[in-house]
Amino acid sequence: MGKKFILLAAMMALTVSSAFAQMSSNVNHLNLAVGALYERGLDATISYEHETRYHHAWEYFANGYIQWAEDPDAGHVTKQSFWHNYFTYSIGIAYKPCVVRGRNHHGNLRIGVSGGSDTEKMIGAAHIGYEHTYALRNGFQVFWQIKEDVVLRGEDLFRTGVALGVKLPL
Repeated sequence: MGKKFILLAAMMALTVSSAFAQMSSNVNHLNLAVGALYERGLDATISYEHETRYHHAWEYFANGYIQWAEDPDAGHVTKQSFWHNYFTYSIGIAYKPCVVRGRNHHGNLRIGVSGGSDTEKMIGAAHIGYEHTYALRNGFQVFWQIKEDVVLRGEDLFRTGVALGVKLPL
């Protein structure tokens, strides 16, 4: 009876400690992402992500967005009309509560705010979206995002799109 109790207690302790280690990972990542947004936009984001318990996370990011247009003289997109049409950059913060968990993946809502400039005036933005992350070996992760940005004082009020990225462990 005593040996069974000790064996059972040891197995429970290992199970609880293993579950606790998975729930409270507290991992930090450097995220790199690029995306396409409607209408005629591309964005790139670099961010620092601190993952807390249960895959919830805080993200501190810098974002650049470019919107291209057709050159009216050439009738198509040129180098000049691509790079010199409309550009914004911003820095911000996002909270990402986990809503889906699986063995090697998890999904988070992404709720945040940012501030920046379009090179002429200050802009502000609210961000909401969904991010799904897949775990690879050695702490590396890949992810995709569906995003909606509401931009105040920008040329485009709504920016809707998708992004793909990688998370590098720190």
